Amino acid sequence: METTLGAIAREAGVTPAMVHYYFKTREQLLDVLIDERFVPLRARLGSAFADSNAEPAEALRAFVEGLVAVAEQNPWFATLWIREVISEGGLLRQRIAERFGDANQKASIERIEQWQKEGKLNPHLEPSLLFVSLFGLTLLPLAANYKWAEERGWKPRRDNVSPHAVALLMQGIGPV
Repeated sequence: METTLGAIAREAGVTPAMVHYYFKTREQLLDVLIDERFVPLRARLGSAFADSNAEPAEALRAFVEGLVAVAEQNPWFATLWIREVISEGGLLRQRIAERFGDANQKASIERIEQWQKEGKLNPHLEPSLLFVSLFGLTLLPLAANYKWAEERGWKPRRDNVSPHAVALLMQGIGPV
């Protein structure tokens, strides 16, 4: 994200001086963006793993459904998350890591490992890849422009992406 504060001002229809008045640096702007937009969403998504007694299937279902709901309620989220947080070198990724570390990520991975040890979750799953897979199943369809799909009358929405991701997650690709 190499956008200058001046470019942000032009896009917002205000003067660069006005943007500089509120945000002295690009980092300060990123911090406000993170605090006001991402922190509440992060807390909401993390709640799926807060209950240590939760069943894995229900926690993962809640995470998937919550992720899709967040992306639908915040149309900017899916594209920005993929471009700036998941992708290597994203400025938001760096800033979020600097500010919050990886404690939430580690705790979620440890929960997955705990469920595997308890025999509640497939031991062949790689805990670190599980979340990348979930983001791919949910955010990618919502962020991508599926011209071919729209030509067939299909548009990625919460009511079709979430059930698809949950079905793939819970039953895989085997026959039902």
